[in-house]
Amino acid sequence: MNNSNILIIGAGVSGIGAVKLARHLDYHVRLTSTDLISASNKNILKNLSVEFEEGQNSLSNLDWTDFIIKSPGVSPNIPLLELARKRGISIISEVEFAYRNTNAKILAITGTNGKTTTASLLWHIMQNADLNVALVGNIGISFSETIIDNKFDYYVLEISSFQLEDISTFKPDVAILLNIDKDHLDRYNNDFDFYVKTKMRIQMNQDLEDSFIYFSNDKNIEVYLNTISAIKYPFGDSNTSKFGGVLLNDKITIKTIKNNFTMTIHNLALQGRHNFYNSMAASIAASAMGINKEIIKNSLSDFKAVEHRLEFVGKVAGVNFINDSKATNCNSVYYALETTHAPIVWICGGVDKGNDYNILKELVKEKVKSIVFLGENSNKIISNFNDSVDTILDSSIMEDAVQKAFKLADSGDTVLLSPACSSFDLFQNYEHRGRLFKNAVLSI
Repeated sequence: MNNSNILIIGAGVSGIGAVKLARHLDYHVRLTSTDLISASNKNILKNLSVEFEEGQNSLSNLDWTDFIIKSPGVSPNIPLLELARKRGISIISEVEFAYRNTNAKILAITGTNGKTTTASLLWHIMQNADLNVALVGNIGISFSETIIDNKFDYYVLEISSFQLEDISTFKPDVAILLNIDKDHLDRYNNDFDFYVKTKMRIQMNQDLEDSFIYFSNDKNIEVYLNTISAIKYPFGDSNTSKFGGVLLNDKITIKTIKNNFTMTIHNLALQGRHNFYNSMAASIAASAMGINKEIIKNSLSDFKAVEHRLEFVGKVAGVNFINDSKATNCNSVYYALETTHAPIVWICGGVDKGNDYNILKELVKEKVKSIVFLGENSNKIISNFNDSVDTILDSSIMEDAVQKAFKLADSGDTVLLSPACSSFDLFQNYEHRGRLFKNAVLSI
């Protein structure tokens, strides 16, 4: 039996995954959660002989534990963690814990927008190359749980800023940083520099043998380039580097140490400028690993879009319905509006995370005819867009929002769910919100 005592905070996907791995490794484990724990997760904890509490974080747990695994959804500023730091108790993320217990190669993707699409596309390419690869992390599958049987040679890991907060030795063989835009500022005391530094942690342990792939258009990343030890692969609209990717004259060009190719954007499965960048990032990662360029090109052509990300739901009476529930910040919405054909009836709203709607004003004025908003963010939406659109309506449930949007739309218009906000005031998560949207559309 391992003599170390682990306290796990949070009973979501990450927390339960960490419990399973910790028990597999014979650690003594306790779990604490301020939220109520589901019946199914309670059964898992009981079957693994794990003590747990719900509805509170008892400070007495610190007298017992040797180190803490914090779930990404848990605020770093809760009293339990503040006291743990004062006592010098180590706090790590579930990602860090899993990393310490695997020898597989890690390809990690972060960024404000595009993480899920890029991670899914890279995983698709690697599968087509017959590599033994798993897709895990912020995408909803616990990294920890998947390494229990040590059956994968590669992990494509979607990783959020919350997961990067508590890494210490985590060192991906390939790190992709897609972009850094204002998001989650409520978590970072409205300090954008703090958020940027957290994102940059993805490469902090990389060395000369590793690869760092980054968006060359992003000035927030550029500031840190001189501090990065890994091989650098920029991608964007221009590229003066020997290696990387460039989008020019309706073509993407990829150059790495092992491979290079050019492909017209019209043959890419994912359309829209933001998706061209995502395709380049995934291609550079695959190419840097030595995957055959024909496999990469074929994968870029036959990839199926991610659910809840600019997902076409259907057409009713000539009105198109698009589910972009995963767009939880203004930059994601910008991409959605840019890609979607006007006129648009825009369904938005939810829990505001410190949004700056100024970046959307011109596009909204140009492409949006009406807005239907959900949730608590109504005042900022009305004040920002009241002069830009003909109609703004409120709604408290998705079915009503979809009905109102449909009545506002004419044949040839698009009803776009692209919230710009978190979902937690009305919905369990963005997937729940997206499913309700699709169900409402199918019920028209």
